[in-house]
Amino acid sequence: MSQRQITFEILRYDPETETEPRFQAYCVPCEEEWVVLDALNYIKDTLDGTLNYRWSCHMAVCGSCGMMINGEPMLSCKAFIRDLPAGTIKVEPLYHFPIERDLVVVLDDFMDKLESVKPYVIPKKQRPIEDGPYKQTPKQLHQYQQYSMCINCLLCYAACPQYGLTPEFIGPAALALTHRYNLDSRDKGRRQRQEVVATHEGVWECSFVGACSEVCPKDVDPAGAIQQMKIASTADWYLEHLMPWRRS
Repeated sequence: MSQRQITFEILRYDPETETEPRFQAYCVPCEEEWVVLDALNYIKDTLDGTLNYRWSCHMAVCGSCGMMINGEPMLSCKAFIRDLPAGTIKVEPLYHFPIERDLVVVLDDFMDKLESVKPYVIPKKQRPIEDGPYKQTPKQLHQYQQYSMCINCLLCYAACPQYGLTPEFIGPAALALTHRYNLDSRDKGRRQRQEVVATHEGVWECSFVGACSEVCPKDVDPAGAIQQMKIASTADWYLEHLMPWRRS
């Protein structure tokens, strides 16, 4: 099996003991079929056990191995080394998040924003268990299915210039999941979510650069979801102020 020596420059930083991040180089004998995560595991197991990063499934499902690879937000378990430009591969933590240690970032801000949009079905009224499950047609499922594919990898936040400039921005993943539940036929919680998302820090902070959708590994299209919510919010405003007799 063919191997080639690849140099990885990896950002290292322990905020408890260091004043600023630094890059450390590792030379790794990479197999042809390796992804960047395989190289990181090799470094961790063979060269430097102090390296810190997150990963779990190695199948692009858990979303935990997101990082900057040559300046682009990627899942390291999907970034095949053979597909990257020849030369040194630079690996950094996701942009726009505080560094907890090395390639691990602090997720508290995202978790707070995700919680704020109530990312769960809010039924109009509770059903007794004996009534059985809520049912949907295939057409109703199709309405929101694309937006339900989000794995919270946060690549979209690292790619979003607005989140980098305005940390108060709720951000693409949380807003895409808001749209997912707003479109769910079982849900009646849109008005509650509007109090958060139909604000300047919500959908109106988005300038529609579209980078979030470009880097999404699951083709969720958060940029499209946000623009659809802008249209819905505009319709709400007209119903509220210009046609109050049509108010729902």
